[in-house]
Amino acid sequence: DDFIRAIKRMEEDGEVRLATFGQALAELPSGGLAYLPSSSYREMEEWALPPEAFHRLEDLKEELGEERFSQGNSPLIRGSHWRNFLVKYSESNRMHKKALALSKLCRDRGNPPKARRAIGAAQCNDVYWHGVFGGLYLRHIRDTVWEKLSEAEGRLRTGEGLAWQRIDLDLDGHEEFWIHSADFSALVSPARGGAVEELTIFRGGVNLANTLTRRREAYHEHSVPREDRVGDEHHPTGEGTSSRAPSIHDLEGALRFTELPPADAVDRALFQEKILRDDVEFEAYQRGDYQPVHSWATQNLNLLSVDEGPEASGGEDEDPRSRWVEFCLGDSGVGSLEKRIRFGFDGAVEVLYNWDPRGFAADSFFTTELSLGAEADVMAVPDSDSWRFPISTFSKSERGFDETVQGESVTIRWPAGTGWGRVRLARK
Repeated sequence: DDFIRAIKRMEEDGEVRLATFGQALAELPSGGLAYLPSSSYREMEEWALPPEAFHRLEDLKEELGEERFSQGNSPLIRGSHWRNFLVKYSESNRMHKKALALSKLCRDRGNPPKARRAIGAAQCNDVYWHGVFGGLYLRHIRDTVWEKLSEAEGRLRTGEGLAWQRIDLDLDGHEEFWIHSADFSALVSPARGGAVEELTIFRGGVNLANTLTRRREAYHEHSVPREDRVGDEHHPTGEGTSSRAPSIHDLEGALRFTELPPADAVDRALFQEKILRDDVEFEAYQRGDYQPVHSWATQNLNLLSVDEGPEASGGEDEDPRSRWVEFCLGDSGVGSLEKRIRFGFDGAVEVLYNWDPRGFAADSFFTTELSLGAEADVMAVPDSDSWRFPISTFSKSERGFDETVQGESVTIRWPAGTGWGRVRLARK
């Protein structure tokens, strides 16, 4: 409202004249050829940088000084392209690339209006980036985007059987396995140790893998202990401050922390395996303050075989919902792992592990971690110890720091000497 009133006042005072593009082109001579950059406002380009690069840019700005930086030089010193948010946040990229894949599928199937509309709704861009306010960190917005993607894919796959395809869906240079039926859609990454990066159940529109990796943001390191947060200077929206709305710079300068929040070593997903020493305690594990003996989460596993069943009988009474597909992935050598991932028609997943215990200390633990974005049934055999904790992130907002529970970590632990284990995951 203030902006509109200010423009109206300037127009009445003769300071500005409002015109359409067509009017301006008709009345004013051309100023010559110009190519406009594919960019955004300066702050967004800074936020798109990874933390280390962001700090280097801050140092450069400080070295130049406010006077030189503000005298028309700031356009020459930019951050990253705004699309770098898709590099910085794999969760953002996964939603974006899934929408592109479904858009192509929709075109191939004649652009049914309801599916096309759902894909369009998933393009609301608030969730694809993060600056001062929540954005990607707001779980309910991500839930809504995945719900719309689920609605679109569910409509497009109505009546389909269980099938799979190799595809570099997230465009990271590594092929994934895209498994789907009329009931669900899943993505398995052999390059990430066979992690399940997406498991969307169309009934309910829920992606069980929709959680968020705990990352170190540049603004985390700018903070000071929260107990020092006293006085009006730390509360830009509190009493004793200016009546104007706080700018993004006010908000950035006012954020305070007690200590740096936990950060994950690798991006979260379902079924990520590692070997832990017996002296790793739950509290350290929850903080991410430990080193695994071995981790398959960033290791490429070879596809050894693909089995599909049950064998077709050719009878008219054959139930397509009884179909399943199983991927056998593995590596070789001492301490090797064989990982069999089986998907049923309804999206239930069963993972069978066989590993070589000779490669690990007898008192160590073989573990698989599931980062769940929704309630699910998790069953494991043989009997196992399990660790559970909420996956909480700390992000900036207009209020300061927000703690948001993004999902739940469930880690199944077997003694490494066991040599095998099985986990089943299904939507509640």
